[in-house]
Amino acid sequence: MNSNLRDLYQEVIIDHSRRPRNFGRLEQANHRAEGYNPLCGDKLTIYLKVDNGVICDAGFEGEGCAISTASASLMTETLKGKTEAEAYALFAGFHALVTGEAAPAATALGKLEMLGGVREFPARVKCATLAWHTLSAALHDQSGTVSTEDNL
Repeated sequence: MNSNLRDLYQEVIIDHSRRPRNFGRLEQANHRAEGYNPLCGDKLTIYLKVDNGVICDAGFEGEGCAISTASASLMTETLKGKTEAEAYALFAGFHALVTGEAAPAATALGKLEMLGGVREFPARVKCATLAWHTLSAALHDQSGTVSTEDNL
């Protein structure tokens, strides 16, 4: 990663961690799940309002490192207006991006690509993917807490 891209990556993470978008309980949510990363101590709850298979609104609350918070913030921004199928496709593309795997064809990640630098820090991949695993649990109405140790 060149220094300009690395600087932009760091700026995006700092911005979204200091001023997370969609932070707070979503009172009208009809899906929710809790997630926990025991290695870093990140804990979050994802809230979704889904209507006819479309994510109308998304929010989150909790505490976490800068990468975890930035990932949840960028994820909730990106999900609004997406179908559940599009959300799963984004998850697959994002996971491939941060792990360095081949991305699924035709997955446009937009701002989420700023978190691609995480792949250079393998220990932080779980921080970046916690919100996404919790999203999946919320869409499946799973009970209990999702742990990054169960998913990676």
